[in-house]
Amino acid sequence: VEKIEEQLASLRIAKRSTLSEEPAYLLDIDVSKPAQSESSRFVAVSCSNKSIRLYNRETLNFLREYSSCPGILNGVRFAHTCDSIVFSACSDGTVKCWDIRLATQKAVQIFSGCPSSVFISFDINCNDLIICAGTEKLENDTFLVFWDARGITSCANTTKEPLGVYSESHNDDITKICFHPIEPNLLVSGSTDGLVNVFDINKDNEDDALISTCNSDSSVSFIGWSGKDYKQVYCTTHDEGFCWWDTARLDTEEPITLLHVLDVRDAACVENASLHYLVGGLYHEKADKLFLIGGTSTGNIHLISCGTDGLSLVGTLCGGHSATVRCFCWNLTDESLLTGGEDAQLLLWKPGAVERSLAKKTSMKIASSVQKRVRVHNSSLKSRKK
Repeated sequence: VEKIEEQLASLRIAKRSTLSEEPAYLLDIDVSKPAQSESSRFVAVSCSNKSIRLYNRETLNFLREYSSCPGILNGVRFAHTCDSIVFSACSDGTVKCWDIRLATQKAVQIFSGCPSSVFISFDINCNDLIICAGTEKLENDTFLVFWDARGITSCANTTKEPLGVYSESHNDDITKICFHPIEPNLLVSGSTDGLVNVFDINKDNEDDALISTCNSDSSVSFIGWSGKDYKQVYCTTHDEGFCWWDTARLDTEEPITLLHVLDVRDAACVENASLHYLVGGLYHEKADKLFLIGGTSTGNIHLISCGTDGLSLVGTLCGGHSATVRCFCWNLTDESLLTGGEDAQLLLWKPGAVERSLAKKTSMKIASSVQKRVRVHNSSLKSRKK
């Protein structure tokens, strides 16, 4: 574990993307899943200007852009079995799929829900068979909507209807969805109602599918799987809390809560290192260790180690971003980290790297019209929770 913490603490900027003509907040990142013996080739970033931008994974050179206007994109994911297929949920009640091998700017497939649905979260399971998207609250209803994702490239320009929906398990905006990394039928969802629900979607109905309900007591901002065989789930909240549960203990007498921290800003701080917000978490499989990533409004990034006895600061990455960091993607293969933020910059960090770019880092402030369109940390989500 110490070696892993040393590697994280030794991360340095290896590459920096060039600023685009229309700067935008970078809200979510994913990297293409590598084929055998190959490394990831592409990075996809969803932006506040309603676009997905694609970059070369090693050089961060810009490749192409997809627009979802007039809808707002929420999240971006590559397929697991094909590194040229990219998905994103959209506020127009669809999940769109693009094939980056094609010259067209149009989605090759559209997964449609109810036209009044606003999808704010989604994921695709590990064998690329099922897509699930979560909605904002509409009147008194919130939905998890499921589609069959097979045959994406063989039936281009078609629209797929849902397989079904779950409607009883949350009563407010479903902010995050995360399929299990190795079990295609397991799904965890988080909501502004404070609940983190684990489902087995192979079951016949929603009641049977709901394996466990964990209460974070706050609006959920990020969820993930961790632990040996990924038997644990964790979440961060919009008021910078952290909860960690062990679902392997469900049928035992042991408590399933491993750690509950009301405010990580108080619990993980050390001298001269303020923490303003959490971005999310990453589980390091080799070390069997869970880490949180947080930061400051000036762009510093804190790496926080999680243990059942509490949280501790591992290290701080400085000199990269000049504003709030909104998203990251951890690569176990080469121990690298991608980060994106409100300064419109995409950075690649590697252990012991030396930045060779001669371009000056510019501190930039984006026009307020963009800020109005984007939810920021501690936004109205918190006030809307029940």
